[in-house]
Amino acid sequence: MIHRFPHNYFLFCFIFQNDHLDPSADLEHWTKDQVREWALSLEGADDKAANTLFEQDITGRSLMLLTTADLRDIGVKLGPAKVLIHARDEMKKLKKEQTDICSGRPCKPYPFYRCHDTYRYVEGNILDVTESGASDFIEPCHEYKAFTNTTEETKMIKFISEVIRFAAACMNSRTNGTIHFGIGDVPEFTHGQVLGVVVEKDREEYDRKLRCAIRQCFEVRNEKTAQTCIKPPRFVSVLNTKNTTSVKFVIEVDIVPDSSLCGDNIYHTFNCNTKKNKSKAKEASEGEQKQFFVREGGSSRNLLAPTTNAKPMQDYNKFVTSVPQLLQLRRQAEENHLSVVKSHNHGSKLCQMITGGTGSLDKSCYEHYIIVTNKSHPIHLDSIGFLVELNPIAVLDFDPQSFKNGLCEGFENKSPVSLHSPDKYKITESVEDIAKKLQLTRSTSWVFCNGKTGEEQPAEMNLWLMDKGASVRNVISFLCRKDVLRNKRFLVVFLLLSRVNDKMDPLVETFCTFYQELKGKEQILCICENENAFTLWKNLIDTRCEVDISNRCIYELSFAEVNGTILSLRSENRWKSRFLPGAGGGRVLLEKKVEHQLTTLDVVCVNQCEGGNEDQVSIEQNFYRGGDVSWWNFYFSEQPGSMPFIKRDKFVYIVDTLIPDLCSLRKACVLLNLLHVPGCGGTTLAKHTLWTLREKFRSAVLIDNDADPVTVAEHVVTLLQCGCKEQEPPVPVLLMIDDFEDMEKVFNLQQLIEKQCLSSSVQPRSPQVILLNCMRSEHISGPTDPTEDTVFIGNKLTDDEQKQFDQKFVEMEKRHSKKDTKTFYGFMVMKTNFDIKYIKSVVQHTLQKFDMEQKHAQLIAVLALISVYCKHAALSLSLCEEYLSLQPKPCLGDNEVEEGFQQFSTLILSCNIRSKVLFKGVRMIHSQIALHCLKEINVTHKVSKAEIANFILTTDKLYDCTQGKNRLMQDVHDILVKRYPFEQEAQPSSRFSPLIQDIERETPRLEESVLIHASSRFQKDAIISQLLARYYYLKRKDFIEAKKWANTSKKMSQNSSYISDTTAQVMKHELKYAIARENFTNDPKVLHRLLKLAKSAVGAFKETQQLAKHESFQRLQSKRDYNPLNTSGFLGEIQVCVHIIEMLEKIPLFSTGKVRHDLLSSMLSGSTKLDRLKSFDPEYKKHLQFYKVLEEFSDTLHNLKDVMKYNFNFLDKFNVNLGSKFGMKESHDQRVKSELSRCFEKFAQLFCLTESEDLFNKSMSTKLNLHKARQFIEKEKVDTYSGILNCLSNDNKQEILGKIVDAYKFIYNSVNCSPVEKMNYIYMNVVLSCIDQKLIEPFPELVKILCKCLKDPLLKSDLPLYFIAVLLLWPAQQRHLILAESAELRSYITHLKTAFHTEMKQIYNGKTAIVHFFLGKKAGYERIVHLGEVKRCSKAEKEQFATKWENGVIWKNPKVQELLCRVTGQVKYKHILVHTGNPEQNVEVTPQFQSQLRRYREGSTVSFFIGFSMKGPLAIDIDQN
Repeated sequence: MIHRFPHNYFLFCFIFQNDHLDPSADLEHWTKDQVREWALSLEGADDKAANTLFEQDITGRSLMLLTTADLRDIGVKLGPAKVLIHARDEMKKLKKEQTDICSGRPCKPYPFYRCHDTYRYVEGNILDVTESGASDFIEPCHEYKAFTNTTEETKMIKFISEVIRFAAACMNSRTNGTIHFGIGDVPEFTHGQVLGVVVEKDREEYDRKLRCAIRQCFEVRNEKTAQTCIKPPRFVSVLNTKNTTSVKFVIEVDIVPDSSLCGDNIYHTFNCNTKKNKSKAKEASEGEQKQFFVREGGSSRNLLAPTTNAKPMQDYNKFVTSVPQLLQLRRQAEENHLSVVKSHNHGSKLCQMITGGTGSLDKSCYEHYIIVTNKSHPIHLDSIGFLVELNPIAVLDFDPQSFKNGLCEGFENKSPVSLHSPDKYKITESVEDIAKKLQLTRSTSWVFCNGKTGEEQPAEMNLWLMDKGASVRNVISFLCRKDVLRNKRFLVVFLLLSRVNDKMDPLVETFCTFYQELKGKEQILCICENENAFTLWKNLIDTRCEVDISNRCIYELSFAEVNGTILSLRSENRWKSRFLPGAGGGRVLLEKKVEHQLTTLDVVCVNQCEGGNEDQVSIEQNFYRGGDVSWWNFYFSEQPGSMPFIKRDKFVYIVDTLIPDLCSLRKACVLLNLLHVPGCGGTTLAKHTLWTLREKFRSAVLIDNDADPVTVAEHVVTLLQCGCKEQEPPVPVLLMIDDFEDMEKVFNLQQLIEKQCLSSSVQPRSPQVILLNCMRSEHISGPTDPTEDTVFIGNKLTDDEQKQFDQKFVEMEKRHSKKDTKTFYGFMVMKTNFDIKYIKSVVQHTLQKFDMEQKHAQLIAVLALISVYCKHAALSLSLCEEYLSLQPKPCLGDNEVEEGFQQFSTLILSCNIRSKVLFKGVRMIHSQIALHCLKEINVTHKVSKAEIANFILTTDKLYDCTQGKNRLMQDVHDILVKRYPFEQEAQPSSRFSPLIQDIERETPRLEESVLIHASSRFQKDAIISQLLARYYYLKRKDFIEAKKWANTSKKMSQNSSYISDTTAQVMKHELKYAIARENFTNDPKVLHRLLKLAKSAVGAFKETQQLAKHESFQRLQSKRDYNPLNTSGFLGEIQVCVHIIEMLEKIPLFSTGKVRHDLLSSMLSGSTKLDRLKSFDPEYKKHLQFYKVLEEFSDTLHNLKDVMKYNFNFLDKFNVNLGSKFGMKESHDQRVKSELSRCFEKFAQLFCLTESEDLFNKSMSTKLNLHKARQFIEKEKVDTYSGILNCLSNDNKQEILGKIVDAYKFIYNSVNCSPVEKMNYIYMNVVLSCIDQKLIEPFPELVKILCKCLKDPLLKSDLPLYFIAVLLLWPAQQRHLILAESAELRSYITHLKTAFHTEMKQIYNGKTAIVHFFLGKKAGYERIVHLGEVKRCSKAEKEQFATKWENGVIWKNPKVQELLCRVTGQVKYKHILVHTGNPEQNVEVTPQFQSQLRRYREGSTVSFFIGFSMKGPLAIDIDQN
């Protein structure tokens, strides 16, 4: 929406851009010229009226005497006459007001580029900074506007025109600046005098109109920069001279011309009329259209203003020439201004000083507190709980409005007060009588030391000492008497809620009085909200009392941290409230509202469990039996008389070594993995770590693994920033995540937290969030050495751990009965080192009377089965109550339900189940107990897994209970469908869940009944139908049933590529089965049916491919689903093509003879049509029916090689260029790779081997050799750039590599070498250089070949070409080594990024571009370092390497640092401009992790490694240079 301005707006744009038009305040001394200019500047007074005044010799003295009638007499019309008289009267009125205002006192301007500070101005005070030009570029220059000679109509016009002029001047001069409206200037007022402005319009209107004016007044190319550099208007409250609120504000606009935004641009502005009508103003000169403002001294000068100078553009041209130098100076200033993170201990210091050294308000050395305070801000009232907690005996309040809308009102809402004036403390009778009247110890005495609104007028600062100083001294003397308050047993707290910046401020005198009465500063504590306020206060006291109070001041804590720290010192508060760790040992109150918003987190507070009255015995028994550890277990173990919680051997290493090391990394979010065998105490160890570090980190547990990860990231950052000071580093978060299914989800959450930190402006100078990833791993056997970011916990205790368990058992026997300790199975399983004999004996003894006909036995069997095959499986208590027919009672609790299981109750535990809602449930006590229960039920009691599974699926009563039904349905669905979620070498590849596989092994054929029952239970579930289709085509070879279930599944989920793939897989497997069993070699009809089936399968797989690409692109756009492209359709089509080849090889046409082999190859390549093929067949008539069949499918057959080649190339490009988003390799990828190798071997045998030369003319031996060379490189899969790059990860024999070299050399030297082959020739050289093979071409020659390729029009938009160009032409750090060909590198990088997005946008969701190479330290080929070399230096396994890569640990390896070249560059928005030997060839790179840039200001110099991916060059491991 375009905002329209008044018709006279353009006039004021001109008037107010000329400082000399502002009229003088001394009216009597105005000349007639000044009167005329003043009249011209008024809205509504025309030129004729102004000229009339001039002609009548009206000066300032006569202007003071004029009336409306006088103006009418001299010919001024009524309208202008009224405007002139009104404006004259307003100036006289303002002059009188300023005369009444007392002599102003110096004050500081509002903090620059801040918006939440509590600072306010006092009317009449004088800002102690002058209007100025650029100084050090960071210290803002200032410009003051009284904003008085305006009407309400013209106020907005003047505001906008002045801001635009000032902003353009600051941006051109590259200096920060603030323009103040409501601050006076000479000669009307004292320079910097606070006047204030009455803001009658909506405040947001100022910003809306300003944004609109920026669009109109700046050039289009600079509009976005101007919108960013010009900050929104800030409205600062103005107090009157008596320190009470007024309706006035000072309007301020900050200008921040960041070097990264402004660059070396210059900023012209237009008058809005000429900008809007630029098309009509072509005849006007450039100087008339444009303005170019710069800061000169205290004003802004237009260098394009008309001038009589002989060289009018000289100053302008000179300034424009100096802009690059100004930019460099600005960048240096920004770097020098980078704030250094300060460590402090003010939190701990406050704890000691407020309590007299005891650290507890319960045992404080001080019996009473006296508070001295001044004007509060509404923000303070949110954090005054600590004042109520201190229960001050008296508050000396210097805010006369405190009772109505200040601190007194806020305090009285929480605690009773007695309101007094200072004169009540004058000793006119006995001290005891005065104290009684004042109710001194019964409630807080609130003393208004500078009047009270509505009762006593406040005194101005310079009069306070005479008017009220004596009475306040009486108050202080009275309170300091030994017969009133015990000597040395009370503390005076100066709570400075507003800055004290004047030696006449009453608080300075009050401090001096206390200092004298108490004979020192030891009983005085000063709390300031920031360092600036502290410095002012300290200097004033030092000057007045000649004493340094630095060691008695707290100023590094936010008000919220002061509040939380003091509240946490009272034990009762630790019971009622919850506190987070704050800066410097401080505390922050975790408000209930905030905590309730963090629905995905269980926050562990500093005072967790304190003051609770939980039953220690029952909590310990639950834990020892096998329940989850609770915070209470740790709390009880720290109480006197208790044995400490068992510390696993890895605990100390995690707390003292791993976490401190991770804190030294340079990422916003880092990862610590804790891999453990189920049931071995891994989760307990992780929680023990959180508990121990809860005072150093803001600890929390993710309680819902299915929560939206974006929401989780938002909650984590909310916890991180809770109660933090503006622009101060927060206390890091330690977040535990438990039992994620795979590392991809972990890495995804890590990246989302990083993004949230970025969007929330968290400055990651060090890690702000540590993810403690507690993950199950089934195959850890024995001790495993930890790495820099991973700890392994097995199921074998060390000797020291065994000793601790033995000692703990002795303690348990003392605290618990023998009957109870016998059932502490969870503890005993670990104590016995997972002894199978112990577990078996427990299970056999408990299940000896098991009878599947009994309901409680049925439930234990159900629980055992789902617990073995599904993590965290449980049944709801309500379900158990109804199934066991337990009569509901008001007092029916968990124990009664457990007892319903009768003799099996010792094997189960009650627990909380988190599903869509939170509810109570029961679960098995230990995973090993559940496993052996299932075995015992099967072996001893002859109840198979199939029977239990069918029981679960067919018993409707299990699903009658609403509570827990969804969770049970999900658990049952999971055990039927989910395959092995982890990459486990010990587990074979399978298309079915572990339960279905075990049922098949245990009771063959019964798995079918289980799946049929599953389809009845889950009637509308496409995945169950898909599972049945898979079962029938894989296990039963019943393809009719398989097609039926596949079609049923497809109807339920038509747009799923995975469901579509199942339909295609049925056809493929039917084809494979038929080829092996049917007589198609002699029966053309059978061949026809099979080829028709093959064609249908190909079509189905093509449909799967299209759906997969569509899914991937949609996921990419949603930015929330990171599942990668489903490639099964591409592999499936290849497999069908292989089956076609296998069929055709066996039919009579192609089954014998070398020539027949080549004919088949030629036909399937499309080079030989069927008609020509017949001429080579002497038995054509005999094979006629076969030819007819082939002719019907000729389109499919003639394109078969091209189809296979396309799919091979597509999958190679996908697998070689795109890796798992977080560097992981899935077992599925390995299976695909193995199957692709098998299929390609078949492809190569047919299409890449020429066993006969009869088809070629022998006279063309060169062409024949060229053909053979091309077939050879195709056979070795090095005919594409992706295949060549794949050589780096394959173990190719030197003999084969030598032949590849010879083949490529022959092809390159031939006249028929194609552009693509030339490009591949370049890739072959680069790859061979990385594996120490003999090179084909010297590096300079290779660059020449590359440059020729870059000019070839056939390769203009080729992704691999631009990649290899960026890699080879990357400029050297030394200028003399830079290649001339590198001049176009910027263009190549742009083309590379564009080509990547164009080619990969449909397929790269959930993947990341692999970094193939790094920049090394040497020259030529030797500066190209392959990823494999970095991996060899790290000597890490796949998962460990992925984690080290994500955390940045890999780059600390000395061998890696020695291998790679560290370069430097400047931060530029979201990129880095890399320094090369030639500044003209500096290029932009993208950071690997954007969060690493947050630590550095724009233009900062950083160092990093360079990585090369198909998506573009990356900056890796960014650090300060």
